[in-house]
Amino acid sequence: MLKIAVLVSGGGTNLQAIIDAIDADVITNAEIKVVISNNQNAYALQRAAQHGIEQLCISPKDYPDRAAFNQEFLKRLNSYQVDLVVLAGFLVVIPPEMIAQYRNRIINIHPSLIPSFCGTGYYGLKVHEGVLSRGVKVTGATVHFVDEGTDTGPIILQKAVAVEQDDTPELLQRRVMEQAEWKLLPEAINLIANEKITVVDGKVRIR
Repeated sequence: MLKIAVLVSGGGTNLQAIIDAIDADVITNAEIKVVISNNQNAYALQRAAQHGIEQLCISPKDYPDRAAFNQEFLKRLNSYQVDLVVLAGFLVVIPPEMIAQYRNRIINIHPSLIPSFCGTGYYGLKVHEGVLSRGVKVTGATVHFVDEGTDTGPIILQKAVAVEQDDTPELLQRRVMEQAEWKLLPEAINLIANEKITVVDGKVRIR
């Protein structure tokens, strides 16, 4: 049984997609052990509580410096002995020591087709604003393993979504969530839970 920690800063729609997929057996052989947020007001924590999942809030604001936060964050995460960490809209930089310890065991969902519209500064609505300002016709979402770079780790899955002529950033964001993010993230977790994924020479192979 794959034990998962989901890290989230906001509403938790991707978290809900994971919960629903586990309930529907779209994801098999996996369970969410804990939901961790840096924001005590994140609705994601309520979603977790409603499903009997343990929740934890740990914020950099409560520590004298980032090093102290990083150390405590990793200690608290390790206490749950999880196999996979899922970043589902988590707006805190992951400590390098955590990336090293959880190599190829942290995944992230990004709302574009990496390597387009990714990296520093591209998050949330800013991604979709970038897509519309550039005038591209196709966007989408990417699930990837997390490494020391920003959105640079091995790509697991991608799904394309058409950009429509009258899109606003908000409309496009919603469609990318519905058509790509909420499907890709459960699919990736299910592949990992059932040992279908290996990383060879920095690239993902799916069996």
